[in-house]
Amino acid sequence: MRDLGVGFGYLMKGQRWVAQHGKQYGMGLLPGLITLVLYAAALVALALWSADLVGWATPFADDWSSPWLGLFRGFLTALLFALALLLSVLTFTAMTLLIGQPFYESLSEKVDIAESGHAPESGLPLWRDLWISARDSLRIVVRAALWGVLLFALGFIPVIGQTVIPVIGFCVTGFFLVEELTAVALQRRGVELRDRLALLRSRKQLAWGFGTPLAVAFLVPFVAVFLMPGAVAGATLMARDLLGENDGAGAGEGAPAHGGDADGQGAGFPGQGGAFGTGRPA
Repeated sequence: MRDLGVGFGYLMKGQRWVAQHGKQYGMGLLPGLITLVLYAAALVALALWSADLVGWATPFADDWSSPWLGLFRGFLTALLFALALLLSVLTFTAMTLLIGQPFYESLSEKVDIAESGHAPESGLPLWRDLWISARDSLRIVVRAALWGVLLFALGFIPVIGQTVIPVIGFCVTGFFLVEELTAVALQRRGVELRDRLALLRSRKQLAWGFGTPLAVAFLVPFVAVFLMPGAVAGATLMARDLLGENDGAGAGEGAPAHGGDADGQGAGFPGQGGAFGTGRPA
């Protein structure tokens, strides 16, 4: 249970860090604002034309009598919009991180330098980093969407669907949020997606303590925009904990970065009861 508090502590430390570094905070707001505008436009368009879309998709119901036609299509319209909202919450972080990759990379590096005087680098060109980030984000979004559909269906179970399932849903969403956020720091260290997931699974309570309250806050889009820079900063601090970088000598004192060499080959993570390979795909 201790890790729950530690994870929440990293979230708060990240917010305090950006509050003390106004320039990084201001730059970190831009990607979230851009993503918010794009998502808001998409949801408004869906709200305006969702009824027409449902009508087009259900021609077999055209001859149904009232009130069954209205009830059926009204339910499908509400369901479509609810799924769109859920998908928006699940993908907001991934899209914001993708749009703001250079901004958040810089922010994460500043946090590393403040902690150890040194910021690990992937050694890859920017286009390659962007490609890896987009590819991994898509994989996470697919996994999160599958969980979302499953939990949405389970939500119709009496009692459990209105009590237990929402809690599980926030925990699942929080876990995937943490994966996306820590990826900014871990990708620079050459840690692949499967290894990032393994790290987080080994410290689930740490991930839940950070991600679950953030998932609740992210239900309000404007809140998500203002919390994103601090979330990236806090996730960088958390990534250092996951890799054991806070346990020994800092990288700034001559210790090697945990990401291995410039190609990210043959590195292991200390303090995890084993080593995860961090080689990048060709």
